[in-house]
Amino acid sequence: MRYIEVDGLRVSRIGLGTWQFGSREWGYGEDYLREVAPALLRRAIELGVTMIDTAEAYGPGRSERVIGEELGGLTDGQRAELTVATKLMPIAPAEPIVAWQCAGSRRRLRTDRLDLYYIHWPNPFVSPRRVGQAVRPLLRDGLVRRFGVSNHSIEQWQGFEHGLGASAIANQVRFSLVSPAPADELVPYAAAHNRIMVAYSPMGQGVLSGRDPSSLPRMRRMGLAGAKGVDTTAAVATLQRALSEIAVRNSATPAQVALAWVIAHSSTIAIPGARTVAQLEQNAAAADLVLADDEVARLTELSRPFRR
Repeated sequence: MRYIEVDGLRVSRIGLGTWQFGSREWGYGEDYLREVAPALLRRAIELGVTMIDTAEAYGPGRSERVIGEELGGLTDGQRAELTVATKLMPIAPAEPIVAWQCAGSRRRLRTDRLDLYYIHWPNPFVSPRRVGQAVRPLLRDGLVRRFGVSNHSIEQWQGFEHGLGASAIANQVRFSLVSPAPADELVPYAAAHNRIMVAYSPMGQGVLSGRDPSSLPRMRRMGLAGAKGVDTTAAVATLQRALSEIAVRNSATPAQVALAWVIAHSSTIAIPGARTVAQLEQNAAAADLVLADDEVARLTELSRPFRR
């Protein structure tokens, strides 16, 4: 496992996304929640994964509860190695309300202080600066170690930091070969300002591992639209062929190559989900896959139809 350290925060280049823990839209069922999800957490820690990602909206609350129950059995030393990140949905960003939301996440995660607390989405009716002001007391009172943002532009990111009066160390965005736009501005900005980019859906909801896009549920087809006038079906097929060829060359899987392309970018980590322990193990192994420069360049060129 490889790691990245920014401003005292050291995290694995591959983390574990847990949107699927208890979220009915994934269709994994109760057995997955009771048996597979805890097993994934245990195995991730064994493999050196130190970034566990969740949100109050996942479940809602069920993902946080599963994580809290499983991590509650760790020693203090083991827990100190992990960064458990969760997210606040700023529906009504006033100080008492966000304090109540933070308390709920801390209770479900069984912790006195959140390691990393993201603002899940910008509030369209309230400025990011005001949201930053609303959550500032959580940082001041030691209830949150670090803040981040999610799905924020550079301007929104900066606005939140102005209100917070401190750095938002990370920005979590949809970033993959079929959602490559963050590489244009957000990734260079993060690298230049000592921040971390966190890529969710880094395998394009499964299409970069070889799945037929038409077989995905409607929710999981989000983000597959290309630029105007682009035949995305053909573009995905071309990407899949390239991923397969590069995978053979590197004794890897197409999914691992797709993940390796994401984390080849400066200051970037990826947080794929996993349906099985075997899939988790393959994802974690991608942290040690370093693509050749020409392979990165080829995949970057093939991602251009999806820049929009």
